[in-house]
This record gives sequence, structure tokens and C-alpha cells, in this order.
Amino acid sequence: MAVYPSKAAWIKQEAQDLGFLSCGIAEATFLEEEAPRLEQWLKAGHHGTMHYMERHFDKRLDPGKLVPGARSVISLLYNYYTPQLQSDPEAPKISKYAYGTDYHFVLKKKLKRLFQRLQERFGAIQGRVFVDSAPVMDKAWAVKSGLGWLGKNTNVIAPKKGSFFFICEIITDLELEYDAPITDHCGTCTACIDACPTGALSPYQIDGSKCISYFTIELKDALPPAMKDQMDHWMFGCDVCQTVCPWNRFSQPHQEPQFAPHPDLLSMTHADWVELTRETFDKVFKSSAVKRTKFEGLKRNISFIQEG
Repeated sequence: MAVYPSKAAWIKQEAQDLGFLSCGIAEATFLEEEAPRLEQWLKAGHHGTMHYMERHFDKRLDPGKLVPGARSVISLLYNYYTPQLQSDPEAPKISKYAYGTDYHFVLKKKLKRLFQRLQERFGAIQGRVFVDSAPVMDKAWAVKSGLGWLGKNTNVIAPKKGSFFFICEIITDLELEYDAPITDHCGTCTACIDACPTGALSPYQIDGSKCISYFTIELKDALPPAMKDQMDHWMFGCDVCQTVCPWNRFSQPHQEPQFAPHPDLLSMTHADWVELTRETFDKVFKSSAVKRTKFEGLKRNISFIQEG
């Protein structure tokens, strides 16, 4: 039986065995630095119509309000990068993260399995797993646990790994050894800011109400006419600020079979998308995150960028 120098080392090995890209651990304390930033971001209206961002302000900042007696936040990264592209360069574009099975389903199962192993190893510990499903500041915890730095595009960037990954957590009352944050390596680069089609980015801040992902996924109202020429042909999400990031030259193809695209997805032509039927939508996106925007929403997006 392998001997590990610490509880944290054992957890990190278990996470690796389950396919996670990286694992870091931070002490479950109040996020003092993030509190004023979040308040200012909300006051500026950068969340647009995402009113859920205004709720549970205290829970977003204090893990102890999500898990009583919380001592540790275990942050994990899961790679979704693929070099695969849609075959028709004229087709409306979809973000890489939504090619395959909805990551919420895939990662929640893995997190539950990991937490079960923690309970088997360390006894009657309490905790919860989180995959974008609760008021948890994923990026802040990933940075505090040393998994990467917050880039100028507001994505967490991991050295030698890039940023094409999902972030998830286990918050637990188990006391562990904690990792330290790493330094920022964006330097003078402004590639993401310069490339953003809508001007949503400024250094280390995003105006969510101007982001293409917001328009194509979160916004339920009609898309604003002023955006017609700025959508860069995206119908679901946007990968521009990641694609241009020099650190993503280190991205390696994921090894998750469930993230493989539906056989028809990448071969669909411009005409196929324009003529998209509900039957095709249900088949291609049966278990995809694209279901979030629904058939009507995707059709709205496709029609909008066609008119642009």
C-alpha cells in the first residue's frame, strides 16, 4: 500500500486517478478580498439580467454558510480542450465546452465518488460537492489553492495547462494541508482584451452584460440590435479570449469519452444550422449543456447572427 506524506497528497492522487487535471486545497475562510470586488461588479450592473448573482451574497463569500464547520475547500480542474473544430467555417459556432455531455452530470458523479473515498479514508466527515450549481466563487478558490492565476480575461490560467478546463469543489469540515497561490504570468499581454468581439474585457474584469456567452446563453429577452455585427458568428458561448491566450498553446486534448461531440455535430453545415429542426436539436444535444438555451433560444441566436 502506498504511503503518502499528507492527507492532501492522498486526495490529490485520488483526484488524478479519477481523471482530474489538477487538485489544490485552500483553507475555508471568508473571501475578504473578493467581497468589495463582487459588490462593485454588481453595482456596475456587469451581471446584466443574471439576477441570481445578486442573491446569497454572504454564501458566495463564506464557505461556512454552505457547509457548517467548513475547514477546507478542495478545488479541482477537469480538462475539456479538444483541437476538433466544426468542419464548415461558415457554420454558426459553438463553444468547445458544450461539444459533449453536459459537464454538470459528468463532474458531479466524479466529485461524489471522490468525496465517498474521503469518507472511507478519513471517517465521519461532512461536506458538499459543487459543480456550478451553488453560490461558490469557483475561480477565487482555484486561485487561492494555487491551481492558477486569474488572467486578464478573468479565466483561471494554469501554468503549462492553459485554461480550457472546468472548475469544481468539495467543501468539507476535514482539516488539511493548504496550498499557496501562485504569481500572475499575464505580463504585458493584452491578446484577450484586444480580440474580444464586443469589448467586454478590461484587465482582470469582464462586463458580463457585454459578453457573447451572456447573450447566447443567459439572456432570455430579445438580443439587442446593437450587437448584430459583434457576435463573431457564435450561436452558443464564445471561446475567443481563450483561443488567443498564449498559455493555451500548452492545452492537451482531453481524455474524457463523454466529452466527445455527437457524431453529427461538427459536420453540420451552415445550411443545416439555419434549417435546424427540433428533432435534430433533441438528437444532437440530447445530454448537452446546449439544452440550457433550449431549441427556441438556439434558433433565436442562429437567426440573429444570420441577420448581422
